[in-house]
Amino acid sequence: MTAATHGPVLVVGTGLLGASVGLRLRALGVDVRLQDPSRTAVALARDVGAGRPAAPDDDEPTLVVVAAPPDVTADVVARELARHPEAVVTDVASVKGHVLAELRAAGAPLDRYVGSHPMAGRERSGPSAAVPDLFLGRPWVIAQAQESAAHAVLAVRELAVDLGAVPVTMDADAHDAAVAAVSHVPQVVASLMAARLVDVDESALGLAGQGLRDVTRIAASDAELWTSILAANSAAVRPLLTALRGDLDAVIDALAAADAAQGPETVGAGALVTIAHAIARGNDGVARIPGKHGGVQRTYDEVAVLVPDEPGALARLLTDVGEAGVNLEDLRLEHAAGRPVGMTIISVLPGAVAHLEAELTARGWRLVA
Repeated sequence: MTAATHGPVLVVGTGLLGASVGLRLRALGVDVRLQDPSRTAVALARDVGAGRPAAPDDDEPTLVVVAAPPDVTADVVARELARHPEAVVTDVASVKGHVLAELRAAGAPLDRYVGSHPMAGRERSGPSAAVPDLFLGRPWVIAQAQESAAHAVLAVRELAVDLGAVPVTMDADAHDAAVAAVSHVPQVVASLMAARLVDVDESALGLAGQGLRDVTRIAASDAELWTSILAANSAAVRPLLTALRGDLDAVIDALAAADAAQGPETVGAGALVTIAHAIARGNDGVARIPGKHGGVQRTYDEVAVLVPDEPGALARLLTDVGEAGVNLEDLRLEHAAGRPVGMTIISVLPGAVAHLEAELTARGWRLVA
């Protein structure tokens, strides 16, 4: 594959996103230079193959990618625009309106600036967590300013495509409202829920199932980075959390009514309806999340298989599913506490269950009804 992105490319900030950008561009043969306040981070990014450290006598970059926390992104972008008067500068911060407003207030040359945000990441951070395929198939929001020149927008769009992402054009404020709903508020909710576990008895934690892991997975994210993100996008996050607090208060009041009642039949109808409505609205919300390949969610049938916790067991199962001629639409793993076995739930198209169950049973797998 030939890259549309013309180097040299300067990556400023060699954490997960910056180093992943470098890794992919280097794989395409693009000249990538690295810069970071931490010399150790630059050296590590170099060692994983994301590029080489920038040098004072380097020729001018054609594109600068700023991968810095949102609270300093505008300062770094303004500095790079001034240092490289011919280069297009983009940033990958997860907040766009705040950055654009600061740049505009500072009088930065916005014709060469195009804000962008790849909707990709991992719970791990730093250059050692970088992977060249981090952006593959993920949306890459391009939030250009009114002043952005056409050639600058094209350069950032080509960067996104070269990295395997799908460019999506959005207004900066619309982007911030969107990520508040689908990323920033979920992070807060996951973190608050996980924080409740700090004082939970060990015996209770031993009962934890996949549901708890699903709800708290992203709570392992970097606290310093998320403090910066939430502070920068406070205008969009706060109203959603306020509405969520209202919903939670309504459920708490309903539960208080249920607790005070002598039995289900004496609970006020309003309390039970409130609880049921909260769960049902959750069903409606989940149904709106895009399904496989970004389309409308489809309903799949499931086959649950017990898989030994040993090397090669899961690979053997997936091979058997393929040899049975059944396409695996989705998969999740649930681990059995204290047992050397897990349960693999395989999602398949309706109508394929009976055939797959017969094939797997014949191959010696134990199914869970």
